[in-house]
Amino acid sequence: MRRPRRLHVPAALALVALGMTIPAGGPAAAAPTAWVVNENAKPGTSAWRIRPGAPRDIQGYADHVSAVEGARVKLYVDTTAPTFHVVAFRLGYYQGLGGRRVWHSHHHAGIAQPAATTDPTTNMVETDWRRSMTFRIGPAWVQGSYLLKLVSSDDGQAYIPFVVRDDRSTAALVIQHQVFTWEAYNDWGGASLYRGGDGTFATRSRVVSFDRPYAGRGPAAMLRALPLISLVEQDGMDVTYSTDLDLERRPGLLLQHRSLVTLNHDEYWSTGMRSAVESARAAGVNMVNLGANAIYRHIRLEDSPLGADRRVVCYKIRSEDPLNGVHDAEVTVNWREAPLHDPESAVLGSMYACDRARNVDLVVTDPSAWVFAGTGSQAGDVIAGAIDDEYDRIFPGAPTPASVEVLAHSPIACHGSPSVADATYYTASSGAGVVDLATLGWLQTLACGPPVSDVWCSVTATTITRTVLTEAGKGPLGLAHPSTPNAASLGYQLTQPTNP
Repeated sequence: MRRPRRLHVPAALALVALGMTIPAGGPAAAAPTAWVVNENAKPGTSAWRIRPGAPRDIQGYADHVSAVEGARVKLYVDTTAPTFHVVAFRLGYYQGLGGRRVWHSHHHAGIAQPAATTDPTTNMVETDWRRSMTFRIGPAWVQGSYLLKLVSSDDGQAYIPFVVRDDRSTAALVIQHQVFTWEAYNDWGGASLYRGGDGTFATRSRVVSFDRPYAGRGPAAMLRALPLISLVEQDGMDVTYSTDLDLERRPGLLLQHRSLVTLNHDEYWSTGMRSAVESARAAGVNMVNLGANAIYRHIRLEDSPLGADRRVVCYKIRSEDPLNGVHDAEVTVNWREAPLHDPESAVLGSMYACDRARNVDLVVTDPSAWVFAGTGSQAGDVIAGAIDDEYDRIFPGAPTPASVEVLAHSPIACHGSPSVADATYYTASSGAGVVDLATLGWLQTLACGPPVSDVWCSVTATTITRTVLTEAGKGPLGLAHPSTPNAASLGYQLTQPTNP
């Protein structure tokens, strides 16, 4: 057997990887978008980073996960220090520094807030804190991904992640931050949707609230998206930013864009979110999943004292959900399970298979596919370490579009048993294309620095990402790149969804 060529790039080539253009033979890049170029030409700073060893005497949350210009946002901050202030940083490329300082608050009195409460029925952890301050999203707050850096007078430091939206945007690409998944894994106060205070699944929360900080220093997974944010903004791609809560609340806005881009771990989806994506796909809007384990858990939302849709409900076990047998369409189990019976593969092409992979090589299967243009990839070549933690694959018994094309078919072990990870692409009858890169490790392959470097940085993965986003931003992918079905050549016999 021919030894695969390893396409991993050492960290020493980081600047080359981020600075390069798509080689000759690759798709032509769109003209840079003026506002993105102008924004990233402004002076950057690395001051968004938390100083190593900074005290942990401050934490907080906002009453919005995203907002538009003119909105007023309330912050709830807990600190034992006499005063604190907030600095807002917009994330981007910014000369490789990763952020720009947008706003600085006045100093406010510190408040030692009361302990959280735990609901005895659902084990939901929630706070009832006093408002610490309010600020307005002004014109300087350009649409984008933000970190609100809380700084106490004792130099304690923590984050609140935040998105500034432009609901009038008609950008080609809308990048969606997965705040529902952030909250699902958030164990601040002792419980998440995975485990409770004693560390067991049985004592987990069945409902989690945004009315509490994120654990640790508070960034959730915002910083994990920084390699992609930096890449698209350095290139001047036509992009805007949103969250999954916004997709739920304003589903029609997806039709203003050419492609939805979801990130590394977009696991928790409501009925409204999925309906919005399926309707957009039927209208020719593409979807690019730069991750794995998306559309896996079904959720519904409830209001909290701070506002609408501040609680994420996910019982996970059908018999525990009060809506079981009452309103089965909203029972919060995995999408593939009863009573929903609607696997995510009908949208994505492949679907979640397993977790705990550790930097397994992604193996190229179909180098003729448009996503590999300009990379020089051959069948059997690998992108070293790209498959990390959770991954997706094709399940022959699950509904899978007949047009699915397997881009990469990578041998892997699932808890010791042989398995594969399948990166896929298919085109729908509307012309829309859906790309699923099928690994939580994809964004780390883009961390070629600055501002973020990772040993798994890959020129090939960076080129693929540029190609996929550039082409997805031009319009329905199927018009220029109809998928070439090849699942049968890999031994898959597919079950067709009712509406691909």
